[in-house]
Amino acid sequence: MKSIHQTRQDEVREKAEILRKYMAQDAFDAIVLTTSANIAWITAGARTYINIATDGAQGYVIVTPNKLIMLTDSVEAPRMKDEEQLEAAGFEFFIEPWHTRGNVANTLLTGKRIASDSLDFGADYRAQIKQLRSVFTEGERDKMRIIGAEAAEAISEVMYDIQPGMTEFEISGLLSEAAYARGGLATVNLVASDERIFNYRHPLPTTKEIDKYVMVVLCYRKFGLVASVTRLAHFGAIPDDILRRANAVGQADTDLILGTQAGKTMGDMFDIVRSSYARSGFAEAIEQHHQGGSVGYAPREFLALPSSEVPIAANQSFAWNPSVSGCKSEDTIVLTQQGIEVITEVSGWPVKEFTANGKSLARPSILEIV
Repeated sequence: MKSIHQTRQDEVREKAEILRKYMAQDAFDAIVLTTSANIAWITAGARTYINIATDGAQGYVIVTPNKLIMLTDSVEAPRMKDEEQLEAAGFEFFIEPWHTRGNVANTLLTGKRIASDSLDFGADYRAQIKQLRSVFTEGERDKMRIIGAEAAEAISEVMYDIQPGMTEFEISGLLSEAAYARGGLATVNLVASDERIFNYRHPLPTTKEIDKYVMVVLCYRKFGLVASVTRLAHFGAIPDDILRRANAVGQADTDLILGTQAGKTMGDMFDIVRSSYARSGFAEAIEQHHQGGSVGYAPREFLALPSSEVPIAANQSFAWNPSVSGCKSEDTIVLTQQGIEVITEVSGWPVKEFTANGKSLARPSILEIV
């Protein structure tokens, strides 16, 4: 198991100080965070959600010039104190009855100049928070490496268990089980087989039984952070047309990963992959699906969009996902001062070497099961 070198208290303190600089710069009295993703960010990974299908947290974090406040109700406070260890991380609790939620927030915030990730409170700070949480601390980089390794283990476990005749739903269930067994969540769980891989870019699983070809897509969330990975397998010899498509996405993925450099923009990345598709004979693919982007507390923080000026910086993480009809390539990477790290490599998985800008990179091949 990889280790985390930054203590939780230090990570929380570092982020709080960044927010306080923004508060002072913009003359705010407090910043209020309301979503489970943003509270996971400021708390260094606390789980404050109940319903994983919603963005809202079970409480608010209020950052003031001298306090970190966790405002929640009497139902959630015991678990947040005992298991999420928020008091130990430096948060002062304000607790209200579950049936009067909102009253304490109104009392604490009345008459103050507020910024927030919610339009219910003061100035809209959603863009600023999103940008802040997309650049990682040392502790977050360490956690992403753990998450990436576990995501790779989970999808590998599932891919090698797939048999012809299994339904897509069965595979999806195995993927959820593998994620939960590692303490994470499969927040995106896509499975397609045979013609569905060619027909749909976001294939929710169905009752269809697998014949020869299967694609599995996982977004794995743990500590609030998300890593993404896709793998494909084929029973029997892989047809030449599928191999041609696999080569195109492998090259596009190589161009994107090796092109991920501090100082470039998301618009630059769009141009890189568009050119790659054109060289491979699949120019239309750029219009058929997004190409991925930066990742963190959301499966995608910023997408590679045409003319986007969103900058790429060191200490960010990315999941590019080039695809053509019938094939896709996706891993999660971390960009550090030393360069690129692929953190979702699947041990023992077949790979093929591609080159870009004079450098080579191994990208996952389709697993051929004889």
